[in-house]
Amino acid sequence: MESTSAPSKVILYNYWRSSASWRVRIALAWKGIDYEYVCVHLLKDEQNSEEHKRLNPMGRVPALVIDGHTLAESVAILEYLEETRKERPLLPADPVKRATVRQLVEIVNSAIQPMQNIAVLDKISGEFKQDRKAWAQLWIRKGMAAFEQIVSTSAGKYSVGDEVTFADACIIPQVYACSRFEISLDEYPTIKRVVENLGELEEFKKAHANSQPDAEQV
Repeated sequence: MESTSAPSKVILYNYWRSSASWRVRIALAWKGIDYEYVCVHLLKDEQNSEEHKRLNPMGRVPALVIDGHTLAESVAILEYLEETRKERPLLPADPVKRATVRQLVEIVNSAIQPMQNIAVLDKISGEFKQDRKAWAQLWIRKGMAAFEQIVSTSAGKYSVGDEVTFADACIIPQVYACSRFEISLDEYPTIKRVVENLGELEEFKKAHANSQPDAEQV
């Protein structure tokens, strides 16, 4: 018998400027999933509270409560949403294009973003007494150059062809980080064009950091 109970509320624990949170907000908007927004303030160290670590044991954002489950790590969340909400897919049907999307995702998720996060930069400038901005710029430029090399052949209107994918959900917040660390997109013309196209989409406007309720003008 079909259940008549109301679906459980979707809750996103996130921070406005977190790249990983932003990716998930894009996917939720693209899939048309309404959710409750809960701010976890990274600069106040709320991510390391015992309460939050029950949601995400790594003490990071985001964490998503959905379908009676609590999920953490942005790429795992993106994959779950793709597998359970098949409307408006964010992965191409073609296996080579799917692999290309995942390669681009990992460039951002594994090679760039960890090197620019708060905990790493605090360690670099604090314990190791190194220039945090120069450190971040080094790894961002390395990853962005690799992303640009791939999308120079894979891109259509967006990063891989003419349909929005996970790769687009990842590059938008990364471009925001480029601005914060004073890296010009003129170095990456294909990325710049793709980002301009994505910026016209309502879902991407809705998910943008500056559109969030906890956004701070800095």
